[in-house]
Amino acid sequence: MKHIFLCSSFSQVVPLFTDFVTAEELKGKTVTFIPTASLTEKVTFYVKAGKKALEEMECIVEELDISSAHIEEIESKLRTNDIIYITGGNTFFLLQELRKSGADRVITSEVLNGKTYIGESAGAMILSPDIEYVRLMDDIEYAPDLSNLEGLGIVDFYTVPHHTNFPFVKAVRKIIQKYDSSLPLRPISNLQAIAIRDKKISTLTLED
Repeated sequence: MKHIFLCSSFSQVVPLFTDFVTAEELKGKTVTFIPTASLTEKVTFYVKAGKKALEEMECIVEELDISSAHIEEIESKLRTNDIIYITGGNTFFLLQELRKSGADRVITSEVLNGKTYIGESAGAMILSPDIEYVRLMDDIEYAPDLSNLEGLGIVDFYTVPHHTNFPFVKAVRKIIQKYDSSLPLRPISNLQAIAIRDKKISTLTLED
């Protein structure tokens, strides 16, 4: 049973998440917090914002950089903790490091077995069958060791985060123009999220 929450900016849609998972369900839960995708970025405020939001929900946050951690630590945290959270950043670098570490296989197994997954921007796009479409948003040069662009394939659609939001307006528009007729795209703004419970997929929107 899948239990997945995909968004563009987690700290902005916390009310949607606490409708998806109640405060009582979250209290005391352990979160494997993976900021690896952000390591290539100059702007990373969303990492602290996401972490703070989880802590304010009384979650126990354990940070895990899969690009530097040992496989024993990676497997232990991913399998033992209650929730997996992957932040935004460079999707290609993220995929490269997921593969290098073997975390891709562990995450896929855990999520397909029902573990709650939160994917923010890159963390949402990485679940798609393929991330070729992300070339119009992220720089692939940060992933020189990436041999192919096959994503985790946990979902059968392609999340397009930051729809209508600065500074990604043009990039998102180009993705939609190029791939809308060939891929099942799901664009979401910073005030939206995609919630998946087993086979039910819903697009949620935060009221102004």
